Amino acid sequence: QVHLLESGGGLVQAGGSLRLSCAASGRTFNNYAMAWFRQAPGKEREFVAAVDWSGSTTDYVDSVKGRFTISRGNAKNTVYLQMNSLKPEDTAVYYCAADLTMATIRKGTYWGRGTQVTVSS
Repeated sequence: QVHLLESGGGLVQAGGSLRLSCAASGRTFNNYAMAWFRQAPGKEREFVAAVDWSGSTTDYVDSVKGRFTISRGNAKNTVYLQMNSLKPEDTAVYYCAADLTMATIRKGTYWGRGTQVTVSS
């Protein structure tokens, strides 16, 4: 059974930083693209960032470019989201996702249960 487990969420003041982690288990995700999405209350789920299987290609939504960095761990089954200069509008539940390619990652085949990020003003 496939599991994606997010961690690292919490409460932070505006301008602060958080680092989210997602650990995948149940199968080998070395060749999968992985991504982060978020969903704020009353809003649709939004793509945030993705990284390809090698860690060399990344993609970001415009609103987080220059502030967030997605990366993969050495074992490739872990993905991180370093979030700097956080803003209240970044408040959301953040979800980890995995899919075969960067071209399909935005639909996501595998999903975690999410971790709450709250940014206070």
